[in-house]
Amino acid sequence: MRILVCGAGIAGPTLAFWLRKHGFQPTVVERAPRLRTGGHIIDFWGAGFEVAERMGLVAEILHRGYEFKEVREVDRHGRRVGGFAVGGFVRGISGGRFTSLPRSELAALIFGALGDGVETIFDDSIVEIDDLGPEVRVRFERTPPRTFDLVIGADGLHSVVRRLVFREDARVERYLGLKVAACTVAGYRPRDEGVYVTHTDVGEQVGRFAMRDDRTMLLFVFADPSPDVPEDLPTQKARLRERFSGAGWECPQMLDALDPADTLYMDRVSQIRMDRWTSGRVALVGDAAFCVSLLGGQGSALAMTAAYILAGELKRANGDHGAAFARYHERLGAFVAGKQQAAVKLTTFFAPRSRFGLFLRNQITTLLAIPSITRFAVGREFRDRITLPEY
Repeated sequence: MRILVCGAGIAGPTLAFWLRKHGFQPTVVERAPRLRTGGHIIDFWGAGFEVAERMGLVAEILHRGYEFKEVREVDRHGRRVGGFAVGGFVRGISGGRFTSLPRSELAALIFGALGDGVETIFDDSIVEIDDLGPEVRVRFERTPPRTFDLVIGADGLHSVVRRLVFREDARVERYLGLKVAACTVAGYRPRDEGVYVTHTDVGEQVGRFAMRDDRTMLLFVFADPSPDVPEDLPTQKARLRERFSGAGWECPQMLDALDPADTLYMDRVSQIRMDRWTSGRVALVGDAAFCVSLLGGQGSALAMTAAYILAGELKRANGDHGAAFARYHERLGAFVAGKQQAAVKLTTFFAPRSRFGLFLRNQITTLLAIPSITRFAVGREFRDRITLPEY
């Protein structure tokens, strides 16, 4: 079967890997001219870790990852007001199956695992999808039209495939009232190795984490009633300066560090909630189908889990896409819904709605320094309640 996979982030290349392994013929199309770089650091664990293990990628993922030793909360003067140690606890409760690494590096590792056996088309995008019944005809911006047996949208929160086929964007995207921006800069000072340092105020949070090669990731989160996101880099930088110039702590120098940056990731924090992830010969996977939100954690791991299951169910059904799509949703629907519900609760951790909420948040982070409380409060989050089939 010829299967078009739209998107070369996390879900798309993972899906292509397993489709090829199961005997299908995947083609990956990506609108960017090359693999994306920069962006934010993700926490990686759970079922996605097991998928990576089955792909032979864990050793390299751990090599490229970072081990957080501490989360430290400071006030506008840089004085510690909360936080907790995470290294030993996370290693213990996850069995060492946890790391933090740049999302772009994880994507590059997965893409590299495809080798030369998967056709890839960069710098192009789908503009029309026509499900003809026995096959799907696809028209691209640059590539001549082609037909495929299936089309899978793995193109993220702002999925083109979802818009073209399901035509439900306004109804299925749930904006959570926050924006996020991330940038990696060189030579930033001070550096706190292995420590994620954050400063949180009502409706906003800034943070930094020291990376290898004298790089530092800067993260900005802020409440905003409007879901609109500036598209051009100068306007994005101006928006952050407008919002955080008086925020205290290191915000002025963080904003100055952004000035020479030629890349900046900025997006709204949203979820995608759909009753169905498939229509005819078209399906969605990863954030395109069920984005839990960037701040919810595990988005990349969930994308890999879903891609593994979708490819496996197509193999198990001998290409009967109707049966495979039904099993795909059956295996993942309740699991994903639980992850989305948990993610919504986290928004106030990043951007408290009141002074009392801020005070309460800081007290909770201090209590998390007690291992037994941490184990009770968040330990279960490190155990995904799903069993991955052996296909």
